[in-house]
Amino acid sequence: MIALIMFVVCLLMLTLGYPVAFTFGGVAVLFGLYAEGLELFMLVAYRLHAIMTNITLMAVPLFIFMGLVLEKSGIAERMLESMGLLFGHIRGGLAVSTVVVGMLMAASTGVVGASVVTMGLIALPVMLKYSYDQQLASGVICASGTLGQIIPPSIVLIILSDVLHQPVGDFYRAALLPGLVLVLLYIIYCLIVAYFKGETAPAIPRTTRVGAKQYWQAFMAIVPALTLVIVVLGTVIAGIATPTESAAMGAVGAIILAVLGGNLRVSILHQVAMETTKISAMVFTILAGATFFSMVFTYTGGDEAVEQIIDYLPGGQWGFVVLMMIVIFLLGFFIDFVEIAYIFVPMIAPVLLKLQIDPLWFGILIALNLQASFLTPPFGFSLFYLRGVAPASVGTPHIYRGVIPFIILQLIALAVVMLFPDIVRVFL
Repeated sequence: MIALIMFVVCLLMLTLGYPVAFTFGGVAVLFGLYAEGLELFMLVAYRLHAIMTNITLMAVPLFIFMGLVLEKSGIAERMLESMGLLFGHIRGGLAVSTVVVGMLMAASTGVVGASVVTMGLIALPVMLKYSYDQQLASGVICASGTLGQIIPPSIVLIILSDVLHQPVGDFYRAALLPGLVLVLLYIIYCLIVAYFKGETAPAIPRTTRVGAKQYWQAFMAIVPALTLVIVVLGTVIAGIATPTESAAMGAVGAIILAVLGGNLRVSILHQVAMETTKISAMVFTILAGATFFSMVFTYTGGDEAVEQIIDYLPGGQWGFVVLMMIVIFLLGFFIDFVEIAYIFVPMIAPVLLKLQIDPLWFGILIALNLQASFLTPPFGFSLFYLRGVAPASVGTPHIYRGVIPFIILQLIALAVVMLFPDIVRVFL
């Protein structure tokens, strides 16, 4: 029971507000000393060395860098403005434009914080100006910003591929259709709300005729980022390049696009480098603490305890899958996707082999589930990102209530992938 008690203690300390990485690392030290003594800690250096020499994980800071360059250089802003001009005259058109741009930003940046902040600064004031419902506007921006969790080059897909020992390229191909299904659900919801409650998502009065010039501007605003996405993801999916190599190409490509757009300055590069360092340091510090925790958890018999608990679950494979999805969804209320992916998933990974569950399908289910962790209070990071840039007229209750329908849509998408497992193998 030592390992299970250790896990509960970690959750309690996290709810009290202790830093994630140091909570898992500190609890692992205390319980490791109690259970095994100093001999156990001789293995820590080998574990950390394995992390630092993991070539796949090198893609994480490179993709973060690529996304931040695209965000700071104004490419995302031009996409939003162009899409709003083209579709704003339709009821709910601004909301649909935000979802589409959120999808494009997810595919070109993969950084949830950057997507939510950018759309919160640009799209939210426009939607409020044209009398969009505050809850709908907040929910659309938060949900669209989290699409970077499931649409490649998602950071969480890289992490899950490492934890579940599956090729990143397979994860990227498997996530394409589920990601598009989720985007389609968002768009359908926005159009239905606009149709039955026109006052919540009115059309923008068209003052000028949209002609070839406007379509060309929209085309030129979208093509650069879309080209970069096709090159970066296409090389991974086609097996031409490794994720790390494609991420390096993406980082260089983002700099080239910023230079061609005339928006690259030394100050921007410095800001991007600092943000990339901060985010990467956070991810890898958490990874170090989580690795330490999982080592102690394993050596104190935690993996055996989990397997014994699973043996008593009714329903076999489906009982296990449904229960794990419920647990991961509930964990998302309190801890971040990185901790869940690096701590909880390795606990249950051995059971997948025992129950003959496809790890690729299960990993996509986890990625869809972890999207909700960005929207669920009290620690939904997308809620905090939007709250930080939203005007005073948009209250925190508006944001919290606005994301509820989109959490339900995420769970519907999760149920669709659960009931139709072949959906993840369409592009394989």
